[in-house]
Amino acid sequence: MNSLIELNQIISGLNVSVETGKFSEEPAYEYMVVTPLTDTFALYGDDLPLRTVEEVRISIFCKNNYIALKNRLTTALIKAGFVITDRRYVGHEDDTGYYHYAIDVAKDYEVEEV
Repeated sequence: MNSLIELNQIISGLNVSVETGKFSEEPAYEYMVVTPLTDTFALYGDDLPLRTVEEVRISIFCKNNYIALKNRLTTALIKAGFVITDRRYVGHEDDTGYYHYAIDVAKDYEVEEV
């Protein structure tokens, strides 16, 4: 398991369209984009990495009030064991009509292969 797979499952479970990197389909009323930020080895044993910490930005795009969607996502992230490292209003995109809100998250995973 990794954070991108897990986040796509969480967001899809909220009945919201999601893609990684950029949204390539015709945007819906609300959608999200997950963007990897960092992937660092957090713990070593015998000079081999044992755990990795993955940080991801989730961009929420919504035509109207984004707060209810932000709250639903925040609850789902916390229940799934993600650490929320930042939440911020990015702004209103006048050219598209979407409000943009970003949530940065982190989660550590056992290293699968070395």
